[in-house]
Amino acid sequence: MNDAPQPVPGTSAPSSLKARARRVLQHLDAVLPNVDALYADLHEHPELSGHEARTASEVASRLEAEGYEVTRDVGGHGVVGLLRNGDGPTVLLRGDLDALPVEEKTGLPYASHERTDDGEPVMHACGHDVHTACLVGTAAVLARSRDAWRGTVMVVGQPAEETLEGAKAMLDAGLYARFGTPDAVLGQHTAPLPVGTFMHREGVAMMGSAHVRLRLFGRGAHGAQPELSVDPVVLGASVVMRLQTIVSRALSPLEAAVVTVGRFQAGTRANVIPDEAVLELTVRTEDDAVQARVLAGIERIAKGEAAASGAPKPPQVEVLGRTPVNRNDPALLRRVRDAHAEWFGCDALVPGVLVTASEDFPFFAQGPEHPVPTAYWFMGITSPKAWEQAPGTTPQEKVAHLPGPHSGFYAPDRAGSLRTGCESLTVAALACLHEGGASANH
Repeated sequence: MNDAPQPVPGTSAPSSLKARARRVLQHLDAVLPNVDALYADLHEHPELSGHEARTASEVASRLEAEGYEVTRDVGGHGVVGLLRNGDGPTVLLRGDLDALPVEEKTGLPYASHERTDDGEPVMHACGHDVHTACLVGTAAVLARSRDAWRGTVMVVGQPAEETLEGAKAMLDAGLYARFGTPDAVLGQHTAPLPVGTFMHREGVAMMGSAHVRLRLFGRGAHGAQPELSVDPVVLGASVVMRLQTIVSRALSPLEAAVVTVGRFQAGTRANVIPDEAVLELTVRTEDDAVQARVLAGIERIAKGEAAASGAPKPPQVEVLGRTPVNRNDPALLRRVRDAHAEWFGCDALVPGVLVTASEDFPFFAQGPEHPVPTAYWFMGITSPKAWEQAPGTTPQEKVAHLPGPHSGFYAPDRAGSLRTGCESLTVAALACLHEGGASANH
């Protein structure tokens, strides 16, 4: 039995990958100063989901300068760049553009001081500035070495990842209908692992998610006369506590799930019992069937607690948004992992673990006629010094003491992350494209 990873249909075998990668990445040193400048600029001037106009313009202009056919405003501020280079597969490279409503606390000289019109802080606290800068860098080196590969590179700068809306919006705006259905979709994400290391996981890499809103109804009264009320704050507290039993008691210990109440809003003053309370939850599961059971459990608990409290009417339960699990195509993921091992060495690969966070990247797998193979991996961004100084002896212990995504202290190692991020995306792309040759149509 042959256990060697099989090529993705329409791609070349990986035997000559390293030589081809050298030919392409010989241009990286010339490209990196522009990549670094773009990264610092994006980090200093982040934009929230749905407001990425400046970021999108920076990406589009750089792609145009490298000879890409660029289309702007696809599904919001989405950018699509096409580089056609002879017969071969179409490979989509995705980077996300948006930032978070987080106040930066890194103290970096290029730290963000941006705020929205209503004073909300904005920061690239999830590494999207790294993703985007590396996406542009990869696009540049591929454009400057067209003799090393054949096919079509589709570069996608995606808006609104943090709200889990942008990928679907781009698809709904005709991404595949207008620009072609790709043969492979590649994406990477920063992680607080040592810079120069990479994590791949076959099957489910990240959990699917659901955003749920509960509106609980009570009867208001004076705070000094609680007996005249049906207190929605107490009702809400009971719901919050009971929700914890879904994972601990309604699911098997072998079924991974997370239920978190991130918002609990009720009342206006200390001496006024309000009429209602609003809870918002995030649900994460690695299986769609488990997600359905968790959502049913949330509704059952909310209605049961409301009835037990004598609420004047049943609660409103709304599922505001859902994303599928981020499931790697087995053959494509193995091909990318083997390419990274060949380029960076096997020691650079760390064991894959299930990530409980969610992404809208899996929407790109939903082709118009058949599923599209996708591969998604994590790249380390922690400097050697910070990793060495982090308490603990195992990677899990060290990661627990390092700032992670969505933290105001999240600060990727600038030089190391940008170089290895460009290399990892470039090598993965080459593993999916045909080898270059005289027949390439420039």
